[in-house]
Amino acid sequence: MTWAALIIAGFCEVLGVIMMTEASRTQNRKRRFFAYLLLAAGFGLSFSLLSYAMTEIAMGTAYAVWTGLGTVGSTVAGMIFYGEPRDRKRVFFISLIIISVIGLRWIE
Repeated sequence: MTWAALIIAGFCEVLGVIMMTEASRTQNRKRRFFAYLLLAAGFGLSFSLLSYAMTEIAMGTAYAVWTGLGTVGSTVAGMIFYGEPRDRKRVFFISLIIISVIGLRWIE
């Protein structure tokens, strides 16, 4: 159950990062407020779930997985939604992060 919480925490971190971008891009006050609300909820839930996951998963492993998932998710979201580059080197290194996360889960 703690691994599921850790994975969800990583996705919530991605939500927070996406909303940070949306809050800075929009001029509509209502949309900006909604983006800030989701930003706070995403990061708050992310930290709470990370804290819960660290009750059974080693701190270093949990933090590495959490930041890895956040990095990969934010990078992929940037490529899909914001037109960031999708070159081979970038995709290669993203896949290395994914392999590292899987490896950390495998040895834990």
